Amino acid sequence: MKTLNACLDKMVEQGYVENFKAGNGGLQSFNSEKTYSPKEINIVNFYRFEGISNPDDNSILYVIETADGKKGTLTDAYGAYADPAVAKLIVEVEEIQKQKDFSAPSKEKK
Repeated sequence: MKTLNACLDKMVEQGYVENFKAGNGGLQSFNSEKTYSPKEINIVNFYRFEGISNPDDNSILYVIETADGKKGTLTDAYGAYADPAVAKLIVEVEEIQKQKDFSAPSKEKK
């Protein structure tokens, strides 16, 4: 997908209709105003977009599912204009996901 808007449209078609923002204590839904802690969040995918004519147009779209089944997106700039609250939240979620992956039993057959 070449543009942020095209990607957002595709995510909505796939059921990712919640709009999220990073706030105090975690991820907040614009729709319900519910706040999710990092351990209640799963980052399904992410997409980066770079402005062709202006490097200030760099953005990133996170595709998110929550523990209670909500599906949505979180958009941020990246680089110099990135929101520190989003960066902090994403690092916390990634650390939790790494711990889950590391502690999961191996599915290798012997």
